[in-house]
Amino acid sequence: MTLEQIEGVNPVVEALRAGRPLTRIFVARDLHRPAVDRLVALARERGVPLQEVSRERLSQLARSRAHQGVVALAAARDYADLGEVLDRATVPFLVALDELQDPQNLGAIIRTADAVGADGVIVPARRSAGLSPSVLKASAGAAEHVSVVRVTNLVGTLKFLQERGLWVVGADAAGDRCYWEADFRDPLTLVIGGEHRGLRRLVRETCDHVLRIPMAGKLDSLNAAAAAAVFMFEVARQRTARVLDLSNRRTL
Repeated sequence: MTLEQIEGVNPVVEALRAGRPLTRIFVARDLHRPAVDRLVALARERGVPLQEVSRERLSQLARSRAHQGVVALAAARDYADLGEVLDRATVPFLVALDELQDPQNLGAIIRTADAVGADGVIVPARRSAGLSPSVLKASAGAAEHVSVVRVTNLVGTLKFLQERGLWVVGADAAGDRCYWEADFRDPLTLVIGGEHRGLRRLVRETCDHVLRIPMAGKLDSLNAAAAAAVFMFEVARQRTARVLDLSNRRTL
């Protein structure tokens, strides 16, 4: 069985809360604070073995410097099936990433996707960050709750989603309209470009619409995670407004 590491207090707590099978949790001997007490209680409740080790030993085990005194071993995380994600969604909202390579950006986007209630995040199998320990840590545990789909052909996947009735909207500094001018209440796939090239040509041409975030400063764009957050919260705002509007309507 292939094992992967989950590092950091919150990521390990969220893995326990999500019911993810953990084989062992290593905790630094000198680590004592309320968050760790909750982690220990959850681990004992789930029957996960705990082992106290020295800080030096933990640093040898960890793959990053941000382990916060906690490292867990878990079965490798499976990627979600796109068809199953769509079947579970009422009004699908997916976020597709076009060769996003920075683990910190991917983790931040997954965390935002969880915050706004997105149904899933799509990543290409090649030239893209995947569900690595760094991504799990950067997501602050949100990766345990968000479906992440890995695909071999992003353009083909976007066309498939269009056939399933989803609008495909790209975020790009050279977009035709501002993001707030669009209606995001229908089934939607939001496409975010990579850190260096943005949206690739074929991906951009596949999009039904390409929208921009207006910039008043000297720079012409935000980084990928920040731009994704702006778009995702606008989707959430519009959909929440519609729900509130429908709930306030009176029937004759």
